Amino acid sequence: MRVLKNRPRGAVGHLLKAVSFFLVGVLFSTLLVYAHTPALPVGAQVQVVNTVSGTFDDPANPDRPRDRAPSNETSFGQPSDENQLLRLTKTADKAAAEPGDVVIYRLLVENLSTVPATPLTVIDSLPRGLEYIEDSVNTVPIPPNLTNFTVSERQLTFQFDSLAANATVQILYAVTLTPDSVRGSGVNVASASAPGFPTAQAEFRLTIRPGILSDCGTIIGRVFVDKNFDGEQQSGEAGVPNAVIYLDDGNRIIADPDGLFSMANVVSGNRVGVLDLSSLPGYTLAPNLYRLENNSQSRLVRLEPGGLVRMNFAVTPTFGEGQN
Repeated sequence: MRVLKNRPRGAVGHLLKAVSFFLVGVLFSTLLVYAHTPALPVGAQVQVVNTVSGTFDDPANPDRPRDRAPSNETSFGQPSDENQLLRLTKTADKAAAEPGDVVIYRLLVENLSTVPATPLTVIDSLPRGLEYIEDSVNTVPIPPNLTNFTVSERQLTFQFDSLAANATVQILYAVTLTPDSVRGSGVNVASASAPGFPTAQAEFRLTIRPGILSDCGTIIGRVFVDKNFDGEQQSGEAGVPNAVIYLDDGNRIIADPDGLFSMANVVSGNRVGVLDLSSLPGYTLAPNLYRLENNSQSRLVRLEPGGLVRMNFAVTPTFGEGQN
């Protein structure tokens, strides 16, 4: 007994056949485009042109010749004239700096084409906290001539009359780092452009160290036995070990065997420290006969950025302890 398979007949069969031919045609045309398109440098290909076409059969008339439907041509970008191309390189005389330092930036512009770049414009945007030093610009060689130079806030603009084909020009200038530079990114972006040339860009990242200027500061202090109740530690007034001090930001500090303690990288501003008397069994807060604000187990200090402040705590043995 022979089993007959169902096969599509009539218009449905012709439709499936047409779709199959169409997909094969698209795949074949794509392969031809990749095989015959020359590889161009990324920098020189500034205009992209795109076209597409399709062919199909008429399901109602299988004997009709195959139709071909071309599309319109779509392009974006600017046409390249003789592969005009600029290359920009940005460097500095140091990779890391801190407020108060001077950094020398260097821009190298190369015309890689066979036609001059006229006029040539270079724009350099400085990061936050970097200030241009007056009269520090130097360009080599000459020509090209620097016809115009302007400084607008953190943007420097250099304009040259013309950069000849296969020629280069170097731009050097100096900047100084202000205290505000620690809040910036240190990223410096420059661009070079000319009519008919694609814009070239370069980036340089300067690592900025806080140095002595920082948003944070350091708190130091001591916990000691105050025998004369003046709030100051004199000879014979020993430190109290293992005392616990809590800061307003939640940090917990434990004094060393000499009663000394310190905390670095504390955010600047008004800071409060509180002595935990429960960590000092047998001791209580010593009265201060000269400063009323020190008759409290808390201390309020003003910590400046990069600064150092002290908060001392004077204690005394509780009644009946430490007496002969």
